[in-house]
Amino acid sequence: MADEDQVVEGTEEVAAEAAPSGKRKIFMIAGAVVLTLAVSALGWYVFLRGGHDGQHAKEEAKAAPPVFLDVPDVLVNLASNPGERIQYLKVKAVLELKEAPLVEKVKPAMPRVTDLFQTYLRELRANDLNGSIGLFRMKEELTKRVNAAIAPEHVNAVLFKEVVIQ
Repeated sequence: MADEDQVVEGTEEVAAEAAPSGKRKIFMIAGAVVLTLAVSALGWYVFLRGGHDGQHAKEEAKAAPPVFLDVPDVLVNLASNPGERIQYLKVKAVLELKEAPLVEKVKPAMPRVTDLFQTYLRELRANDLNGSIGLFRMKEELTKRVNAAIAPEHVNAVLFKEVVIQ
């Protein structure tokens, strides 16, 4: 029996050493909660806060709305193969400028801009303008050509008021 008592006492000691005490469990759980809250707060600060400082808000408030400058209407016949019906393209466009003083700098170059519109649009075929991707390509090309014509000034975009293919 003495051997049995020693075995029973030995297993109780091992079990007592393996199981943490009640206070230790509470500290571990509290530490895990604090760590989780700290990581969550850091994640919010870095990712979800948006990075808006007081200066950024002031700069956004100071940013002026864009200015728009009308381009004269352009009516061109589209390129076609011999024997095909002639199709026409009418475009009403607007230039989006960053600020109002640029309008006076761009106006003298407006004949050059109109010429670039005419020459580019005459190269197009009706197939080139199919779908929204065709209009997007045309907008990008016209923006690139206008920026080259009025350099060193810069146009944000060429916007279409009306595009008609007949």
